[in-house]
Amino acid sequence: MYKVDTPTTDEEFDKYFQFRWLMLRKPWNYPIGSEKDEYEQVGIHRMVVNANGDVIAIGRLHFNTPEEAQIRHIAVHPDYHGKGLGKLVVSALEGVARNQGIERIVTNSREISTPFFKSCGFEVVGEATTELGQLKREQMVKKLTELNAVMLHPKWCKELQDTWYETIPISEQMGIKLYQYTGRTLEVRASLNKNINLHGTMFAGSIFSLATLSGWGMLFLQMKEKNLSGEIVLGDADIHYHKPISLQPRAICNIESVSGKFEQLAKGRKSPFKLQVDIHDGHNPVAEFKGVYWVLPPTEEQQ
Repeated sequence: MYKVDTPTTDEEFDKYFQFRWLMLRKPWNYPIGSEKDEYEQVGIHRMVVNANGDVIAIGRLHFNTPEEAQIRHIAVHPDYHGKGLGKLVVSALEGVARNQGIERIVTNSREISTPFFKSCGFEVVGEATTELGQLKREQMVKKLTELNAVMLHPKWCKELQDTWYETIPISEQMGIKLYQYTGRTLEVRASLNKNINLHGTMFAGSIFSLATLSGWGMLFLQMKEKNLSGEIVLGDADIHYHKPISLQPRAICNIESVSGKFEQLAKGRKSPFKLQVDIHDGHNPVAEFKGVYWVLPPTEEQQ
């Protein structure tokens, strides 16, 4: 699993800026040093490194006004495209902005990057000044609201939540709610009070239902990411309980645990997917759910 780090040492900053130059300036024949600007000393810098310590993704945030922050220099190594690292960095920078009470984040996106920023919740509001004197850019804005505070794709997340409540009404009675989606991690929570047994802990069956819906939800959102559709059904499942839940039921599914072939769906074929959902009581791990789901391609009536 990848995590976002903050460069602190001179060596880390050297690697960080070298990567920025390689990804964002060298392709346009700009010299070393052109990757820096006047905001470096006051900017918020984030990066992702691989197991070898090599920088593979970066991004920076700086504040324009007490209400507005700007994201710049998002870059991911080509070998790591498609792994959600760009969104991971944007999410980390956005978290800093929210903690500072920022109301909106802006970015000036190159045309090729506009779809990426749209997937992160930004909207195009006009044209921006050209970059390096030759690259056309669009000004994009994301207003920070409670709805998109923890959800990468708030519209998809709302659709998922509505689907649960409409097709499985008991999920609403259990207080099951989508808590966070980052593109790589889905967290779903449930109300303990609505699922409590005579021992003051959560029913085992309720834990199983929470895990099952979380795995289903991760596949639902991943299919949205890939512009695919189909019917998701649980084929097999196994859960191991270690401790009871007596505080806050949390189900967490990470994209690294998901295995399956989405390209089969694109070809109109059904495909099995395996995944794991970790159950926590607050911050304490208490159970693991492993499920096998089948995704069936849509019928002609559904298309």
